[in-house]
Amino acid sequence: MRLWPVLLLAAVSLSAAQGLSPEGWWKTVDDKTGRVKSIVHITRGGDTLSGKVERLLRKPDEIQDPVCIKCSGERKDKRIVGMVIMWGLHPSGEGWDGGSVLDPANGKVYRCKLSLGPDGQSLTVRGYLGISLLGRSQTWKRVSAEEAGKAAAPGS
Repeated sequence: MRLWPVLLLAAVSLSAAQGLSPEGWWKTVDDKTGRVKSIVHITRGGDTLSGKVERLLRKPDEIQDPVCIKCSGERKDKRIVGMVIMWGLHPSGEGWDGGSVLDPANGKVYRCKLSLGPDGQSLTVRGYLGISLLGRSQTWKRVSAEEAGKAAAPGS
């Protein structure tokens, strides 16, 4: 008789964990330097996800409001803040796949897949060419909407 509250709690926890989504604000972390570079807001439109740069976390000696000089097409010479850099991701197994991600530093567009950490506080973003083995991964950290608006210290 005493086992049912534990089972109920486990079922509620499992359903909550299965409902985790990458929607929200994320600090992007450079996989080579470990430096926090920006805040990206991931949103859902229909059954796909997209991500837009909300804020750049720049050092004082860096250009504070850069444009994407290496981008092509409609993104060429556009401000990076406000730019959609991730699009077309849809649920696939335990993550999201089938989308694209732009690296504003080099202007290249890569195929993209996402996987959320078990606690929903980390997001592995994999950009690749051709097959997933030929690419790079970054681990982004979730921040609250308030933190996203207050994130001011470069490298924090």
